[in-house]
Amino acid sequence: MVHISKALFITEKPSVAAEFAKALKINGRKSDGYIESDKAVVTWCVGHLVTMSYPEKYDVKLKKWSLDTLPFLPKAYKYEVIEGVKKQFNIVKSQLLREDIDRVYVCTDSGREGEYIYRLVDDLAGNPNKQKRRVWIDSQTEEEIIRGVKEAKDLKEYDTLSEAAYLRAKEDYLMGINFSRLLSLVYGKTVSNYLGKNYIVIAVGRVMSCVLGMVVQREREVREFIVTPFYKIIGSFKVDEESIYEGEWKAVEGSEYFDSPLLYNEGGFKKQETAEKLIGELRDSSIEGKILVENVTKKKENKNAPLLFNLAEIQNECSKKFKINPEQTLSHIQALYEKKMLTYPRTDARVLSTSVAKEINKNIQKLTNFKGDPEIKNIATNILEKKWYSNIAKTKYVDDSKITDHYAIIPTGEGLQNYLSLKDIEKKIYDLVLRRFLSIFYPPAVYSKVSVIAKIHKERFFTTDKVCVELGYLQVLKPDNDSNDSESKNMKFLSTLKKGQVVNLEDLIVKEGKTSPPKRFTTGSIIIAMENAGKLIEDEELREHIKGSGIGTSATRSGILTKLEKIEYIKSNNKTQVVMPTLLGEIIYDVVKNSIPTLLNPELTASWEKGLTMVTQNEIAGNLYMDKLENYIIKNTDRVLKLNNALRLKNNFDSVSSFYKNPQTGVE
Repeated sequence: MVHISKALFITEKPSVAAEFAKALKINGRKSDGYIESDKAVVTWCVGHLVTMSYPEKYDVKLKKWSLDTLPFLPKAYKYEVIEGVKKQFNIVKSQLLREDIDRVYVCTDSGREGEYIYRLVDDLAGNPNKQKRRVWIDSQTEEEIIRGVKEAKDLKEYDTLSEAAYLRAKEDYLMGINFSRLLSLVYGKTVSNYLGKNYIVIAVGRVMSCVLGMVVQREREVREFIVTPFYKIIGSFKVDEESIYEGEWKAVEGSEYFDSPLLYNEGGFKKQETAEKLIGELRDSSIEGKILVENVTKKKENKNAPLLFNLAEIQNECSKKFKINPEQTLSHIQALYEKKMLTYPRTDARVLSTSVAKEINKNIQKLTNFKGDPEIKNIATNILEKKWYSNIAKTKYVDDSKITDHYAIIPTGEGLQNYLSLKDIEKKIYDLVLRRFLSIFYPPAVYSKVSVIAKIHKERFFTTDKVCVELGYLQVLKPDNDSNDSESKNMKFLSTLKKGQVVNLEDLIVKEGKTSPPKRFTTGSIIIAMENAGKLIEDEELREHIKGSGIGTSATRSGILTKLEKIEYIKSNNKTQVVMPTLLGEIIYDVVKNSIPTLLNPELTASWEKGLTMVTQNEIAGNLYMDKLENYIIKNTDRVLKLNNALRLKNNFDSVSSFYKNPQTGVE
C-alpha cells in the first residue's frame, strides 16, 4: 500500500484555522480539534497551550515565600501544559507526531508572541523531526494566506525571534516572581498595616511598574503645579470704518523689553503694572494714534495627510474620539482583521512596504465596491481615475526601513459584505482606517497665510491669519477642527494691507493669561507615551522621527493598563478615559521608588525591549542578555535586603493619603 504523506497546518485560533482550510481548499471531515482531507490536516491552538511552571514545581519548598530562597534563578526552565486546554494540546501533539505527516506549516500569528505559542507546543511535543515552515502573513484574505503558504520559509529562519520570545517570558517571570516576593516580604506588612488590610502583595513587573510610575509622576506634577498669571498687551488697529484687526505685542529684538527680567515670556509680563506702564508709553509715542505697518508677508503652506495608523495611533484616536480604552480598540480591530477587512493590527509601523505599494491600486479598486458610505466609492474612484496611487512609493508613506514585522493597518478591500452587519463602533473604527488610508493618495491641503507686523516706536505687534484655500486630503479626512470658510473676514483685508501703510490705533488693553498644568494621561495618550519610552509627544510628525524603542510592544501595551486597573493601582474614567492612580498605586510607587527605582525608569525599560529586538536581529547573543538580566536581579535583591527603610516610608504614605478622602479604600 502506498503511504501518502500529508501537510499539517497549525494556527493560533479555531476561527483562523477555518480561514486557512477555506483558502487552501482543505475540504475534509471536521474531527474533534482538527480538520482533515486526503492531502492535509489543519489544527489549532486556543491561544497559549503551554506556560512556565511556578517555582514550587522546581522544589516544593519554594511554594512558601521566604527571603532565604531569593533570588530564584533556575538553571533550566520548566514548562507545563495549561490545565484548561490539555485536551487541545494533546490533539495538536498527536497530529505533530503522526507518521503520515512529513511537513508542518506554522500559521500562528505573525509576531513574537505567535512564534512563542507554537515553539512551546513543539518543545513539549518532543520537537518532532519534520520539515517545518513558517507562514508569515499581513492579513487573513485568501490571496494573502495562499501567498504566505507558498512563500513559507524554513522555521529555523525564525530562531532568533523565538529566542527573543523565550527571553521576554523569562524576564517577565524572573522580575515578577523575584521582585514581587522580595518587596512583599520586606514592605508588605508596612503597607498592609498602613491601609488597615490583612495582607497586601506588592505586584511588580518590568513594564507594569514603569507605567504605574508614569501615571503617579504625572498626578504629582498636576498636584504640585501652581498657576502663574502673566499679562499680555493686545492692540486693535483700524484700517477703515469697517475693518479693525488685533495684534499681540511681543518683546522681540529691538524692543525696550527684549530679554528683560520683567517678562514672564516673550509675549507677557510678570506684573500687570508693567504692562499698564508700557501701554501708557505707547499711547504717548504714537503720534495722533497713527501706526506704521512695518511688514506684510503672504505665503502658501502645504500640509500632507498624516501617516497611516499603527496600533498605538489608532488606540489613541479611539480613546479621544469614541472614549473607549485601548483594550477595547484592540479587540474591535482584531475582529475586523478576522473578518478579513483590515490588515494585521499588532504593528508598530505607520508606513507601507515597497512591495505592497506596487499593488496598492488593487486595494483601492476593491474599495469602489464599498456599500457603506457612498462618498468612499467616489473617493476611491477619483484616486484611480487620476492615478494618484502611481507615485506613492516615492513618498513618506512608503519606507521599508521603518517596518519590522508588519506594515501599517490598512483596509484590505475585502470582507466588505460584512460591513453592514458590524457593530456600530466597529463601523466607526473601520471608517477611521479607511479614510486615513485613502487620504494619503490625495494632494496636500493648501493654506494661505498672512502675517502682519505693526510698529509703535520700538515695539511691535504681530498678527497672523491662516485659511485653507484648497482642501486636498481634508476632503477625505474631514477633521473636526479645520475651518473651511475659504476666506475669513479678517483675511480679506489683511491681505490688502501694504508695507509702509499707516493704520489708526483704536485701543490697547492688558489681557491676563494663565499657565496651565500638565495634562493627565488618557488611556490613549499613555499608549503613545509608552511607544515613545515615557515621553508624551503631542506632535505627530516629531513622534515619528524620534521613535526608537518603546516600553512594551504594540501587542502588550493595552493589556498592561488593564492589569494595573484590575489590581487597583490605577483607575480610568469611562467617560473621559483619563487615567489616575489610586492611593494603593501611589503607595506601591513609593515602595518601588525607595527600593528598586530603576524599575520606574522608562529609558531602562525601553532598553530591555531594544535588547530583545537586537536578539531577534541577531545583533547580540541571547545568553549575554540573560546574564545581564540575572545580574540585575541579583544586584537589586542584595540592595533591598540591606536598605532597612520600611519605617521611613510611612512619612511618604502620610503625605500622599491626605489627597484621598478615605485612606482605607483609597477612594477620593
